[in-house]
Amino acid sequence: MSDLYDRHKAVLPDWLALYYKDPLEITHGEGRHVWDADGKKYLDFFGGILTTMTAHALPEVTKAVSEQAGRIIHSSTLYLNRPMVELAERIARLSGIPDARVFFTTSGTEANDTALLLATTYRRSNQILAMRNSYHGRSFSAIGITGNRGWSPTSLSPLQTLYVHGGVRTRGPFAHLSDADFIAACVEDLRDLLGHTRPPAALIAEPIQGVGGFTSPPDGLYAAFRDVLQEHGILWIADEVQTGWGRTGDHFWGWQAHGRSGPPDILTFAKGIGNGMSIGGVVARAEIMNCLDANSISTFGGTQITMAAGLANLTYLLEHDLQGNARRVGGLLMERLRAVGAQLPGVREVRGRGLMIGVELVRPGTDEADPDAAAAVLEAARDGGLLIGKGGGHNTSVLRIAPPLSLTVAEAEEGAAILEQALRDVQ
Repeated sequence: MSDLYDRHKAVLPDWLALYYKDPLEITHGEGRHVWDADGKKYLDFFGGILTTMTAHALPEVTKAVSEQAGRIIHSSTLYLNRPMVELAERIARLSGIPDARVFFTTSGTEANDTALLLATTYRRSNQILAMRNSYHGRSFSAIGITGNRGWSPTSLSPLQTLYVHGGVRTRGPFAHLSDADFIAACVEDLRDLLGHTRPPAALIAEPIQGVGGFTSPPDGLYAAFRDVLQEHGILWIADEVQTGWGRTGDHFWGWQAHGRSGPPDILTFAKGIGNGMSIGGVVARAEIMNCLDANSISTFGGTQITMAAGLANLTYLLEHDLQGNARRVGGLLMERLRAVGAQLPGVREVRGRGLMIGVELVRPGTDEADPDAAAAVLEAARDGGLLIGKGGGHNTSVLRIAPPLSLTVAEAEEGAAILEQALRDVQ
């Protein structure tokens, strides 16, 4: 492994982060498990950063990819593409957006970049509202709206970004308020902000902030925001790259927890729909999607082999009610971890929804983030045979748990036991 690590460091960027002091090479997977180059088996509670959504080596997906590869892998968007049209039809229906159009990309970053292009063109404004603690990708425009210092390597941007309160419920100036008062205060902050600026193009928001540590506002916040936005003609972009496809259990899309005032104008997706294949995309009302007055294509967006994977994966997800499984098994896992956290002074909060769970660590007796503990728990969990992620806002001190949505109750119990031991060993 050290030879591969040395080769990695010799040819890849220094900022291309690797987990673990002794980096891990994953060679294969099956179901909710993966194996490393030494043959050790791990229970996977991070799924390639929420991307292996259904299962590793899912037979239905691998069969679809293999069969499509035997016909044609790619032709570009310059030609009619049956799998792309079929997947777009299904996503348009599922999106909840009326008269929807779908544009496929290769990643969530590119999807959000496209959404920003559409919104700023449609509204003829380069101002964007974004949430504090947010993350929307690594392109130049996406970095420009990211509200998380750890993932923002430059302050340069083609956009003017204004940051709004509300993405983090338990920190910040409104944390002490009740849910209703929290929403009211955030709405008042938004109204005040809009009184001091030219009309923005859009608000972009993750229903549950991913890289930010699986934080979220009370249900209904973005519905209340939408009422204000509509008064000014400002669009709402829901970044569903991590929350989409039923991962939250209660809803198919994260925005549905805030759906009182209708669906978003633009929805972005990626990660889980391809189950590891590179699929991203944008859904928008036709008048917004069609506002561009210059040619635009996507060479690899919607390519036949990824669309075949997406169709097979979406079919499996719906036919096996993986959203319901995320709600049931995720609820059990959340209860188990909250019971553990209540016994440990270094666990500030266990939060999330469905199979999207964050465990925030602090220095015992304080409210101060403890990134060293988070890194140590990550290592201890690996030693115990469990892979998890990490994230967080002001400092990386949140353990991120997001296994494939087919996780069984037994596997949830096994993972919780390993994580409990890792937390106790560190604390």
